[in-house]
Amino acid sequence: MTGIGGYIGSLVATELQRRGHAVSGFARRPERVTLDVPVITGDAVTGDGLSEALAGIDVAYFLIHSMEAGSGDGFGVRERAAAERFAGAARRAGVSRIVYLGGPAPPDGPSPHLASRLAVERVLLDGVPGSVALRASIVIGARSRAFRFLVHLIERLPVLILPAWRDNRGMPIDERDVVSALVACAEDPRAAGRVLDAAGPDVVSYGRLIAQIADAMLVGRPSIGSRRLSLTPIASRVAAVIAGEQPELIEPLMESLQTDLLPVNPLASEVLGTRLHSLDSAIEHALAEWERVEPLAAR
Repeated sequence: MTGIGGYIGSLVATELQRRGHAVSGFARRPERVTLDVPVITGDAVTGDGLSEALAGIDVAYFLIHSMEAGSGDGFGVRERAAAERFAGAARRAGVSRIVYLGGPAPPDGPSPHLASRLAVERVLLDGVPGSVALRASIVIGARSRAFRFLVHLIERLPVLILPAWRDNRGMPIDERDVVSALVACAEDPRAAGRVLDAAGPDVVSYGRLIAQIADAMLVGRPSIGSRRLSLTPIASRVAAVIAGEQPELIEPLMESLQTDLLPVNPLASEVLGTRLHSLDSAIEHALAEWERVEPLAAR
């Protein structure tokens, strides 16, 4: 499990252990891993430690994402290098399947951030036949950076100024359903060699998503739509400051919202037989998990 010290990786590893699987991790900073599993120290970009980490492994999860600023090709080059080295090491080790969580493929062309995800997906699927790629847009969870960004904007802005992408649509998915799908990808032969869209059951505009989160937080936030306000480096930096987030994360996130992010592949829930939580249920669960750790300032 790469990314085992991260948000999704730690949840998937915990569920795999609960189901009786032996899990090991691979991390640049093993001190950040809180699970009781063996962890190999290494770096997928350079390839250090991969051979040791993948020895004797049946299924390998590639949950490494780089979120540096979208300008230039820096993060894309790093992501592709990591994928190529990981796929090569997995193939040499006899790994039967790589499972990857990436992003959707907009029909009118992806942002640089999403284009990098798709390039990584292709490298991994070509590198180890029988591998699986899940494509998810916004994950609704207490530790999801996209969800936390939206919640912080609602908390800190008395009036929500929604940019031109407010009418674009997606199918946000509950973190519990993403975890279920990722676990099923390791076990289900129907997933072999597939690209599956991990989407929730509800199609919603981003403006409506923000309104539903605000409703669940029990706060009233008037909103103003602006066709002039769209993605600019300044706009993403201002939004990052308001939300207390890193601009390097927010800029590629906002870039990816410039178009509809709807499924174009078979749905993971249908292929794998996993059940889905509604969007309202996902938001309520995420906010409840959030409040177990820290108070919501606007609730």
